[in-house]
Amino acid sequence: MANLLNSHVRPPEIEDRQRPGHWEGDLIRGALNQSAVGMLLERNTRLLILVKLPHPHPATAAHVLQAFTDKLNAIAPMRQTLTYDRGTEMAFHQQLNANTGIAVYFCDPHNPWQRGTNENTNGLIRQFLPKGTDLSGYSQEQLDAIADLMNGRPRKTLDCCTPHEVCSAWLAKLEDSAQTIQ
Repeated sequence: MANLLNSHVRPPEIEDRQRPGHWEGDLIRGALNQSAVGMLLERNTRLLILVKLPHPHPATAAHVLQAFTDKLNAIAPMRQTLTYDRGTEMAFHQQLNANTGIAVYFCDPHNPWQRGTNENTNGLIRQFLPKGTDLSGYSQEQLDAIADLMNGRPRKTLDCCTPHEVCSAWLAKLEDSAQTIQ
């Protein structure tokens, strides 16, 4: 993959988690790597979006580009950066940037802890999508329901608020700021 931005050159505000809009992404793979679900996770609010990918697997870079573009364009006020591993499914990262305006950064090879929020959430998602499961049978509606359950769970790291509550509060604050300017 050409023109990769390393996660080490991300702006400092991504690390301090003070403002939403900085995402981590991954694929959750199904049985025998024959199916996959895309995952987008916001670092500040811990908001989770699950993305249906076409079957049969492997999900190509074109599939991931289209699916992530659609989901990221639906959340315009919260779309700044995406940090990903170096999987070939992100080969069209420059097109994702052009489609959404989101800057895409990549972790160092074999360093999953550089996307720690993602790695922790993968474990939680496996409660709903166990390893060895054929993920192709899940509809987008079912994946949305799983994400809603996850986003409705209180999190210690969010002072026992839910990702939905934190995200809603931030969006309300953003809307109030916009009205004050007008």
